[in-house]
Amino acid sequence: MTEEAIRLDQVCLWRRTQEEFSYDLKKTVLSIFEGKYQQPAKKLVLDKINLVLERGEKIGIIGSNGAGKSTLLKVISGILQPTTGTVRVRGQIAPLIELGAGFDTEISVIDNIVLYGVLLGFSRAEMKERSASILDFAELEDYRFVPVKGLSSGMVARLGFAIATDIQPDILILDEVLSVGDESFKNKCKKRIDKFWDSHVTILVVSHSMEFIQQSCDKVVWLTKGHINLAGDSEKVIKSYLDSVT
Repeated sequence: MTEEAIRLDQVCLWRRTQEEFSYDLKKTVLSIFEGKYQQPAKKLVLDKINLVLERGEKIGIIGSNGAGKSTLLKVISGILQPTTGTVRVRGQIAPLIELGAGFDTEISVIDNIVLYGVLLGFSRAEMKERSASILDFAELEDYRFVPVKGLSSGMVARLGFAIATDIQPDILILDEVLSVGDESFKNKCKKRIDKFWDSHVTILVVSHSMEFIQQSCDKVVWLTKGHINLAGDSEKVIKSYLDSVT
């Protein structure tokens, strides 16, 4: 008997446009005084998404830039809340989306390992036990007591990947994470992710590599301008997608 891992019902998300984010306070105040202020523009980023993923399924998400792929992962992960609709997730999620986005840059690497794990639902004691293997995988043993702000962006990404993949989640969410670090570290990441593929972990992956998606995923979801254009068998959906862009 199959068991649902993730369900999205009629999920919509409106977000402010990039123009509004770059619209500074001074200009806003000035426009109000001049009587020219207009409500910031909003864009429908996800449009009535209905999706059910069974436990253990490996799902690829494809689509052109701006189609809503990363946004969909963030909504499933709980990073973003949908404007309307419902998202239900059963199990513990490890989101590898913006690696290291949840770190406190002012505190040490070791303290961030504990903090990150606690936010994902693990105890402080368990994360302290795991810290040695995490530091070893991230190749950051010598940076244990260094504040995260003292690390390069590559080091921060390695740390985020090492923590999220060390904890053996029920659901793993990947957004182009195999671009982390140098070739040696990329190979190490791929080997670790391969172990998840052989397990009963539910995996959602965004990648521009159609070859990787077709080889690795049971099903594919094709997004176009925030809505599901097609979902189903990997080979069929990828063929339709490639036919549309060639």
